[in-house]
Amino acid sequence: MINKEVRNIADALEGVSNGAVVMVGGFGSVGQPDALIEGLIEQGARDLTVIANNAGSGRVGLAKLMEAGRIRKIICSFPRSAGSVVFEELFRAGKLELEIVPQGTLAERIRAAGAGIPAFYTPTTVGTILAKGKESRSFDGKTYVMEHALHADIALIEAWRTDRLGNCIYRESGRNFNAVMAMGARKTIVQSCGMVELGNLDPEAIVTPGIFVDRIVVVPDTANSDVALEGAV
Repeated sequence: MINKEVRNIADALEGVSNGAVVMVGGFGSVGQPDALIEGLIEQGARDLTVIANNAGSGRVGLAKLMEAGRIRKIICSFPRSAGSVVFEELFRAGKLELEIVPQGTLAERIRAAGAGIPAFYTPTTVGTILAKGKESRSFDGKTYVMEHALHADIALIEAWRTDRLGNCIYRESGRNFNAVMAMGARKTIVQSCGMVELGNLDPEAIVTPGIFVDRIVVVPDTANSDVALEGAV
């Protein structure tokens, strides 16, 4: 019997090593696996390269991991946003490396990793400093820049509901980067807001099949415990 649920956050994060490349799902704070991020701080891995949509806000979640000195480099689309004080402090002090990737390109680079596509061409950064040093090619008279697939050792994602096989559904904008990141890493760890019995997930609602998931830890979403997702249970 396949059962990917683990007992606690520590078990979920076992084996995350120093220097790992870690994808962190969510769109800002929405769909961000905060419990796993807190657990990663306790776990102690450092010199991490983090791939995320933005660089966190305030001093919680991703920003807290950054403030703890665990992140060496961040690859994201929006390093500066409302409340991104920790990123700005560390970046100005030269303690954090940054790679900016346009949001659509970031999503496609991650998707390409999961689909086995090594690289692709896009016109997004043509004529900008983000194209510096990258191969370009003309198609039908238009210039495109080549971007490489973006792989990770670990993906930390949040799902709204899962079953023990690892099938995942997401709630509203919590889907965002979580679904593509689940496919783009060598190991995917899911923070689930709730576990249901096999057969109780609507097959049409499953976005991430269990084949892409390695571990699940249930962290109930008490703030939305009374919200039911039609067809999920």
